[in-house]
Amino acid sequence: MTDFTGRVAIVTGAARGLGRAAAERLRERGASVAVNVRDRERAESLAREIGENVLAVPGDIAADGVPEEIVRQTLERFGRIDILVNNAALARSTRFPDLSADEWRYALEVNLTAPFLLTKAALPAMKAQHYGRIINISSTAGRTVSTLGGAHYTASKAGLLGLTRAAAKELGQFGITVNAVCPGMIDTELTRENATPELLARLAASYPVPRLGTALEVADLICFAASEEAGYITGASFDINGGDLMM
Repeated sequence: MTDFTGRVAIVTGAARGLGRAAAERLRERGASVAVNVRDRERAESLAREIGENVLAVPGDIAADGVPEEIVRQTLERFGRIDILVNNAALARSTRFPDLSADEWRYALEVNLTAPFLLTKAALPAMKAQHYGRIINISSTAGRTVSTLGGAHYTASKAGLLGLTRAAAKELGQFGITVNAVCPGMIDTELTRENATPELLARLAASYPVPRLGTALEVADLICFAASEEAGYITGASFDINGGDLMM
């Protein structure tokens, strides 16, 4: 499929899991892709692995000036930005009694403030094109409460859904859609690091579709939200959770 030929995408948190799958899928379907990873060496290695027309845009998205620099480098290399996938996230399981104010604030900086700043930074280019697709990667946690993550993860992912709706309402007039994808329990490295195989098997068996989701399934949903076919969908939250949450 070459439906993204001529389009340029930014994917944050692209080192592994959902971010890497989304970056690879967008590239497979014709897009040029800027991949953000905190570490420069890992970002450049990832860009080489994915292939041609892939740009490494390293940096901690919660650090001052990094969102704007990611956008600047992407525009310098490719000349436009059509798709922004706000995927990078801090997903820690710290329980409420042990959750410090500093960890709380950092989670909100990464999971909520950085997507806001990246959207702001990409906005002038998208407005000039009268075209843009912004996809915020929230979570089933943002719709209800996290199974594995702490209160800061749940709160930030719920806030990201609010940001999605507010931005969608304001930016539609410029040809820009803003939607969220809300994955449930997906079989990624991060999931495996935070839960035992026994717990994951027990959770999966309880879902109407009794298995974990795959990163590629989420990537394909991201691609739909980024596509021409989704042009009349904005402010939506796409659930992909095997039926764990139905609403």
